[in-house]
Amino acid sequence: MKYICRHCGKTYPITSMRYICECGSLLHLSYPKTPPDFGSLGNDHSLWRYRSALPPFERETIEQITMGEGGTPIIRLEENLFGKADYLMPTLSFKDRGAVMLAALMAEAGVKRCAIDSSGNAATAVAAYAARGGITTEVFVPASTSAKKLTQIEAHGGRIHAIDGSRDETARATIDYVNASGIFYASHIFNPFFWEGTKTYIYELYEQFETLPEVLIVPVGNGTLLMGVYIALQELKAWNPIDSYPLVIAFQAANCAPLAQAYEKRSLVPQSVAVSPTLAEGIATGVPARGKDILQAVHELGGRFVTVTEEEIIKAHSDLAKKGVYVEHTSAANYAAYRVAVEKDATLADKKALIPLCGAGLKSAH
Repeated sequence: MKYICRHCGKTYPITSMRYICECGSLLHLSYPKTPPDFGSLGNDHSLWRYRSALPPFERETIEQITMGEGGTPIIRLEENLFGKADYLMPTLSFKDRGAVMLAALMAEAGVKRCAIDSSGNAATAVAAYAARGGITTEVFVPASTSAKKLTQIEAHGGRIHAIDGSRDETARATIDYVNASGIFYASHIFNPFFWEGTKTYIYELYEQFETLPEVLIVPVGNGTLLMGVYIALQELKAWNPIDSYPLVIAFQAANCAPLAQAYEKRSLVPQSVAVSPTLAEGIATGVPARGKDILQAVHELGGRFVTVTEEEIIKAHSDLAKKGVYVEHTSAANYAAYRVAVEKDATLADKKALIPLCGAGLKSAH
């Protein structure tokens, strides 16, 4: 396994403490992998059932770090709409998929202390899995982060650094801290190991539906799920389980939509936007570090963007709860995005579609 810079071609060992290339570009991951044998994966219902296509960590490392993450159920929400209940993960959000990869990486690299910036869920997941590896986590969050998320982070031993400012200002404060202290940057944004976990979302869908839904709704802030979806769809097409991509509809909150605005302008460069508060705190990123990668991924998949308003999020949150599904407003925004997409293109109503139910409602103070 190695990190590789696609800009200059330089490579780094995975034990490197670098989070960007010397040329300033972000890093990607390279390692040998083989397709999962979807017909005979055994009785392990965690995401590690796909181990042949995942980073080759030692079995002892996996057994130390894993909490059985993955294998979440599908819930029918409407006749042609389904939700994948990733809020039933060990730390109550889909971020466990990527966090277990980062924690396994840190355990094998001998890391004892790390830092992460997050709107809450990624930090919670990394703190929890890192704790299983005996690793201390310095957690940087906006001061506005839901109090319930902060309580959970502290319960896992995370040391909270609350930053008075936006999600983007929080990221800058973390990078300054990492550069000054020299500790490992366990970033779900900069470190591509995280995507190797989130891609299992698609593997599971393929198994559960015995194909893939025709439409996938994907929330985008820093793009950790979107990039996992992108990698997995490319892999499945290359390995022949699928011969075409489903329609990927990425979405952002209208109050914070630098990528959606870029899409509308047919640009592969994130737009500079004025950021307003949004209930969808999990995707409230005005300057996404992987913005160009995300836009390129959506373009290559033949996808599209939509945006959702605060009123649409609130309505979707209430309606999901009446269906028995209590999730965060960021998760409810997926349902709102599906409705907006159908309003824009009525043909989508007749297609089998799926939204991620990313985080449990009890994690949010809203």
